[in-house]
Amino acid sequence: MRLLVIEDESDLLQSILEYFKQEYFRCEGVTTFYEGIERVESFDYDCIILDINLPDGNGLKLLQHIREDKKQDGVIIISARDSLDDKIDGLLLGADDYVTKPFHLSELNARVKALIRRKYNQGSAVLEVGSLQLNLLNRQITCHGEELQFTRSEFDLLAYLLNNANRVVSRQAIAEHLYGDRTDNMPSFDFVYSQIKNLKRKLKERDCDELIQTVYGLGYKISL
Repeated sequence: MRLLVIEDESDLLQSILEYFKQEYFRCEGVTTFYEGIERVESFDYDCIILDINLPDGNGLKLLQHIREDKKQDGVIIISARDSLDDKIDGLLLGADDYVTKPFHLSELNARVKALIRRKYNQGSAVLEVGSLQLNLLNRQITCHGEELQFTRSEFDLLAYLLNNANRVVSRQAIAEHLYGDRTDNMPSFDFVYSQIKNLKRKLKERDCDELIQTVYGLGYKISL
């Protein structure tokens, strides 16, 4: 799962990033309105944690930009402003949740995971297709009831393909989802081919359905 935190308090930002990295999220953090705009225009995120009070702009304006751009990223507002009007404004603009500072990171974690359940699988933490089950919260993959061993990148790749079922996903989109702006320094996206190959091999070894299809010249897809 990919997480973006937009928060100008550096200590809080680092605490959130460190916490969610331990929860196996791929985390990115920025401290300003315009850095946030740049990230959300360049990449898709499973969840964005967004502060309202930013040094160079208003977080609600950034949220409005996200929704006007038709992006489906989940958004949780975090703010020291506890007024009912602020909460209503945030929710009406398209926020999925609103958390008032100060908060416990365990509470924020629970809200992020609840958002992901709602977003991807009608409230369930499990994505299921054929004999394959993928649990987003405990990062467990099973086939015919037996657990399969995957690397972190392989799990995230399979989850990304399942979340985009029936759509062709390009190598570039996969690379950007897994590695963000680090892909700018990569000479090619050939490593995506290797990870797809490993995924297919591991699924075949456990007699799972052949889910991942190669669409030559375009990318990969899972059809449901």
